Amino acid sequence: MAMMFRSEEMALCQMFIQPEAAYTSVSELGETGAVQFRDLNADVNAFQRKFVSEVRRCDEMERKLRYVEGEVKKDDVKIPECSADEWPRAPNPREIIDLEARLEKTENEILELSQNAVNLKSNYLELTELKHVLERTQSFFFEQEAVVGGDVTKSNLIAEDPSMAQNRGRLGFVAGVIQREKMPGFERMLWRISRGNIFLRQVELEEALEDPSTGNELFKTVFVAFFQGEQLKARIKKVCTGYHVSLYPCPSTGSERTEMVKGVCTRLEDLKMVLNQTQDHRSIVLSTVAKELFSWRIMVKKMKAIYHTLNLFNMDVTKKCLIGECWVPVPDLPKVQKALSDGSAAVGSTIPSFLNVIETNEPPPTYNRTNKFTRGFQNLIDAYGIASYREANPALYTIITFPFLFGIMFGDLGHGLIMTLFGLWMVTGEKKLGAKKSTNEIWNIFFGGRYIILLMGLFSMYTGFVYNDVFSKSMNIFGSAWGINYNTSTVMTNKDLTLNPGSSDYAGDGVIYPVGLDPVWQLATNKIIFLNSYKMKLSIIFGVVHMIFGVCMSVVNHNFFNKRISIVLEFLPQIIFLVLLFAYMVFMMFFKWLAYTAKTDFQPSTPGCAPSVLIMFINMMLFKNTEPFHGCNEFMFEGQNMLQRTFVFISLICIPWMLLGKPLYLMCKRKNASPTPIPNNGDVHNNTSSAKPHDSHDDEPMAEIFIHQAIHTIEYVLSTVSHTASYLRLWALSLAHAQLSEVLWNMVLSMGLKQTSYKGAIMLYFVFGAWSLFTLAILVMMEGLSAFLHTLRLHWVEFMSKFYEGLGYGFQPFSFKLIIDNDDDLE
Repeated sequence: MAMMFRSEEMALCQMFIQPEAAYTSVSELGETGAVQFRDLNADVNAFQRKFVSEVRRCDEMERKLRYVEGEVKKDDVKIPECSADEWPRAPNPREIIDLEARLEKTENEILELSQNAVNLKSNYLELTELKHVLERTQSFFFEQEAVVGGDVTKSNLIAEDPSMAQNRGRLGFVAGVIQREKMPGFERMLWRISRGNIFLRQVELEEALEDPSTGNELFKTVFVAFFQGEQLKARIKKVCTGYHVSLYPCPSTGSERTEMVKGVCTRLEDLKMVLNQTQDHRSIVLSTVAKELFSWRIMVKKMKAIYHTLNLFNMDVTKKCLIGECWVPVPDLPKVQKALSDGSAAVGSTIPSFLNVIETNEPPPTYNRTNKFTRGFQNLIDAYGIASYREANPALYTIITFPFLFGIMFGDLGHGLIMTLFGLWMVTGEKKLGAKKSTNEIWNIFFGGRYIILLMGLFSMYTGFVYNDVFSKSMNIFGSAWGINYNTSTVMTNKDLTLNPGSSDYAGDGVIYPVGLDPVWQLATNKIIFLNSYKMKLSIIFGVVHMIFGVCMSVVNHNFFNKRISIVLEFLPQIIFLVLLFAYMVFMMFFKWLAYTAKTDFQPSTPGCAPSVLIMFINMMLFKNTEPFHGCNEFMFEGQNMLQRTFVFISLICIPWMLLGKPLYLMCKRKNASPTPIPNNGDVHNNTSSAKPHDSHDDEPMAEIFIHQAIHTIEYVLSTVSHTASYLRLWALSLAHAQLSEVLWNMVLSMGLKQTSYKGAIMLYFVFGAWSLFTLAILVMMEGLSAFLHTLRLHWVEFMSKFYEGLGYGFQPFSFKLIIDNDDDLE
């Protein structure tokens, strides 16, 4: 956890690599993933860089891989993958040539197989269509023969030319196959060009044919067009060409057609056998390629990443050395130096590579080391803003405060158990579930935050146990501390009975329920009144403690950046203002709980009845008094009025202290400083780089400093009030969650539980299903999401605004694992 307290110390390094060792050295650095390179050729066009030809070479290899992968997936051949630990390393230059040759050979082989398959399928399609034309047109020719030997007027042939009736024995015909959807337009066009002098017969093929190129289904229609005259024949063929009609030769006699069908069937059988053999050979080739396809993709991705990175390097004047600049975490400097040495040794370079740390005023990137447990919490903070370099990291404390505040709003032992089981399922099966790369964004969010969900469920179970709330019901584990003298019939029939904690029927002073709420409150009609007060006070208490902790965290930043004067001019007035007003209100809540009992609190005639903390705080801020009533005292102890006025007076002094303290100090310091600029307050980052702090005011005019400080002061004073009230969402959502759970129990599940006949068992089965569905959908999913978002807001706005700026930029190392994991082509 210590590594999460603040970001890693970074160093700007300059590396000198020999050209022959550049490829292998960058490959070793990509495996370590500890270096973020800077572009030293920002003014150079991407097409003019030194290794652009190598990048294009990798692009061509990627194109071949995409084609091969597409063919493999087309045949539903599974591509085996391996874990990141088993990924192949980037190939050396000799292996690159071999890989390129294998890809070229594989692509050509698959192209040849595909082309042969397309040609064979095209022949098979043509023979199949010819077979259908020969078989389906038998009846058409019988009708035509009947028309020739009989009465023309009984057919559909319309012959306006009188000479046609005299030459009806010499009718020509054209037979072919056309796509079904084109048939209506084709028929209309034939009618127009012939003025109705064409006799067209058609029949739809029931079975679908296969497109040789795409494999899609084709639905076609067989037709025969009878006509007279060579001129009309030429027109028909032109129309057929325009509609991409497949025309086939068809003998005019039945015996010739029968003989031709037999020949076509024989050729189809032979062609089908050849197609099967071709497909078997293609499957063997693709299965062999699929075993190596994933490794090839990994190697090509690494090659391309290496050459892209080498394009960020600069060449020295002698062109004998490559120079690169990079950010490196200081603890990883030995690892980077070793990677450079290994890269030089891999190619037998006699001149070693050098790594020098250089000074810079540029702010370094922010790098927070995380593991699978802390990564989710760090992502919550980074979603607000990347931490400024080396400032305190809120993610460390969020691990506890986030699920705890969530649990206060979502406090139910049953609902928390459901969430815990869901989180536990994802955590225990994270290797199996993580290996399945899903494109479902919602699932990826849930899985990425599995440890957050697990902790939120556990804390919800804890707060649900304290609230004594399980699906809106209570548990009587330790025995209720309540005592009552009413008989059973009175208790069960009197719905308006109020169980007063100040009643004499109470079991006795000092006897309380050991842990959490007494289960008897579940029966009390004044339960809401009591829980309102109880949870409202809890939300204010936790909110003020959370804010005080956030203000105290600013001391850590001030001390680390050597801005100790800011502790006096900013932190002290802020913490005094917060403590004397709102922490004092929290103190009065605890004092009231200790100084007053239930009996004195609920009996106004007693001289010691407890005043309202809220009214007392309002009067304190307005410098007014409230007349006591029924003999009650306005204050809880002697001298409280004077103490409160003193606290308000000191708090008011803190406002000009915050407003003018820092600007006046900077003004005096500038007057006494020499003309040479001096870093403000000796502010220097405690790291290898000499970058200025994120809030340095060295070059800012005094007018802007005054304005900035005024805005900061007004924001803090007003936000202290609004942020304290904002924590009341803990009370509001907790109360709403409990009431929704109770309504769901009383309005749904009770319908089945109240049944006494055998029908009640059947009804309970369906009612329980509906209750379970609503519980999961509304109370766990929707209420859980609502509580999550409110908890996120409390951390981003109410807590982190006290000390966190989040003006940095993230560390993006050159890492093969990150590059490949984020590659959409490998999903």
